[in-house]
Amino acid sequence: MASVGINKLVIIGVGLIGGSFALALRKAGRVRHIVGVGRSRENMQRALALGAIDEIAADLASALSGANVIFLAVPVGQTGETLARMAPLLEPDSIVTDAGSTKQDVIAAARLHLLRHLKNFVPGHPVAGAERSGASAADPDLFQGKNVVLTPLEETSADATQLVTGLWQACGATVSRLSAAQQDDILAAVSHLPHVLAFALMDLLSGTQGTSSDTLKAGELLRFTGTGFRDFTRIAGSSPEMWRDICLGNRDTLLRRIDAYQRELAAIRDMLARNDGEALERLFTNARETRRRWVKKSS
Repeated sequence: MASVGINKLVIIGVGLIGGSFALALRKAGRVRHIVGVGRSRENMQRALALGAIDEIAADLASALSGANVIFLAVPVGQTGETLARMAPLLEPDSIVTDAGSTKQDVIAAARLHLLRHLKNFVPGHPVAGAERSGASAADPDLFQGKNVVLTPLEETSADATQLVTGLWQACGATVSRLSAAQQDDILAAVSHLPHVLAFALMDLLSGTQGTSSDTLKAGELLRFTGTGFRDFTRIAGSSPEMWRDICLGNRDTLLRRIDAYQRELAAIRDMLARNDGEALERLFTNARETRRRWVKKSS
């Protein structure tokens, strides 16, 4: 048992994150049997063919029977409903963890539905992903060198946290522990806001927010884009359903980050209106140096 890690892993939501977690643990030799639970039969069959799972669950009850670890990788908006369905079926020793990009709302749902199981609940979030989705996007190396944040509750047992930490480390990730509020604030700044900006720019250029006086339509505008535009908007190819739920789940914190960004844009607009080249250059220089230091430190 020690060399394998866990006998039965249940993945609820076998997409990019859930499928990659399963493949990474299989590659590391840390799991014997993986059961998948999902809405799309086609996607589940693909996960089976790719080796991400060994079995498609007939129902939730059979999936959770004898489960050592249950990994919840559904859109955060579905977390409460999923936990409510799981609660009466959980065995006392089953460890439950998740991959939701927001944590305060997930913890609130757990406190509502998993009251008797909180000692075995380890909230988590892998800071990794891609714009692709579904089981076909799963990659056993997705988490190599990536950060994973765990936000255990006061009630969460040390053994449960240690087990989940070990699984993520086996996936090649670096594990950090933060409070749920810290996690949500950090991710609002470095993940949620950038996704909102990318979606907003693509929506603007699509013409849906434009006016009849626009001289260039979306097709003409996008014909002249370069690699910088492609890099900046890559994440706008992500799942709209998932990002809708993330934004709503972290609404208050994200609103504050959007307000701060709007103040930054307003300052830049004012510099342009005043034809203040020196102020623009100072701002751009500060931005460039901040990025340079970050890249140097993270490389």
